[in-house]
Amino acid sequence: MKVVKILILIIVTFFNSSLYSSEPSFDSWLESFKIHALKNNISEKTFNKTMSNVVFLPKVIEYDLFQPEFYEDTKTYISKRTSKLKIIKGINLYKQNKNFINSIDKKFSIEKELLLALMGIETNFGTYVGKMDILSSLSTLSFNKRRSAFFTKELITILQLVENDIIDHRILYGSWAGAFGNFQFMPTTIKNYAIDHDGDNIINLKSIEDSFASAANYLNKIGWKKKQPCYYEVKLVDAVPLKFLNTSAKKIHSKKKFEHLRKYIIDGNNYDIDNNLITAIITPDKNIILDSNNLKPAYIVFENYELILKWNRSLRFALAVCTLKDKFKNEL
Repeated sequence: MKVVKILILIIVTFFNSSLYSSEPSFDSWLESFKIHALKNNISEKTFNKTMSNVVFLPKVIEYDLFQPEFYEDTKTYISKRTSKLKIIKGINLYKQNKNFINSIDKKFSIEKELLLALMGIETNFGTYVGKMDILSSLSTLSFNKRRSAFFTKELITILQLVENDIIDHRILYGSWAGAFGNFQFMPTTIKNYAIDHDGDNIINLKSIEDSFASAANYLNKIGWKKKQPCYYEVKLVDAVPLKFLNTSAKKIHSKKKFEHLRKYIIDGNNYDIDNNLITAIITPDKNIILDSNNLKPAYIVFENYELILKWNRSLRFALAVCTLKDKFKNEL
């Protein structure tokens, strides 16, 4: 673990030194980006009022390279994010907004426990929505070559939302990656799924009403199946073919009906799981944690789990969300 962290820090230091030497070109990039923005239905007025104060943020590049999903083992990652304190905070939030949250659960057919889990892990129930200037963060990541195309698209999208008076640019403070609000929506997610639930003609994802309705709408639209399982932790037999082990969240492969994978699970017949459910096996520590066991920890995951990966493409994130969801279910 220490070796991995040291290597990452060396990479970050080297990467930043290169960025600092290139930083003066950020102004040139901004000039070129303005031309691109004006060609994508952004008025000069909107561009000037939103982008006149953006700056290059070196810290954003550090955060991009040194994410906890990339170095914490699964058990540590999950335990930090599903603590008793988090459960207590979530229950208190639910009690304060019980009727509204229940109505959202019913309207969108999305479990309140799932919504609480997502908000709890993303922003600790709205207490940490991020303080970074989203426009500067997106500009920095658009300027940087590592994922420039993705973040350029996100930056254009947020400017279009401002252009169309859907988002107020003066409240755009959030995560280093440009995510906004209680559930950390990226601009394209805001565009496609966010709802002005309270009817004030502006989408404010830092409000309980707009944020819960928007999160539930998103999950409903991508196909979340209420009361279907998310994952089970399992122990694998030594003879499990490596082709069935998923170690990356980019794309879950080798999906099979559970009846086909049951034989690779120790005491697999003891699991009360519908044989026809589509499942896959993940071993999230492999290729991430130095000297990790090839088969431990291991999880059988279902279609709902894959939908959480659309929210955040991290095997550990999805496991933590589902774990916290189950803990809330036992308490509410």
